[in-house]
Amino acid sequence: MADETRQRKVADRIHETVARLLERRIKDPRLGFVTITDVRVTGDLQHATIFYTVYGSEEEAEQSARALRSAKGLIRSEVGKALGIRLTPAIEFKADALPQSAARIEDALARAKAEDERVANLAQSAQPAGDPDPYKRDEPTE
Repeated sequence: MADETRQRKVADRIHETVARLLERRIKDPRLGFVTITDVRVTGDLQHATIFYTVYGSEEEAEQSARALRSAKGLIRSEVGKALGIRLTPAIEFKADALPQSAARIEDALARAKAEDERVANLAQSAQPAGDPDPYKRDEPTE
């Protein structure tokens, strides 16, 4: 098991290498505007999960996923050369769900804000349902 510092360094090196490869070396026309968002490496440095986002439609994201799968061998080879460690980690590409999750949260917050404003407007013009002072009071004695 590698310590956390080495694990993070390996992940950072993989991140840099894959980003550089996607920018300069891989010329697949199916590959859209791909951004590597994160890399996670297991404690034994045997598996690396590379998270990415694709700018564009769902179809472009699917095409980019196919391009990444077809280039996996070349990418793994280059990662192995860049790392210089005994065993090159197996790599796996996963679409990062963070942008979609953030958009859903933003939409939910906007709806909640609109509902709060609607309730506040209703509360301004609200009238009590019964007497203005519903509490029982003792009659003053004379």
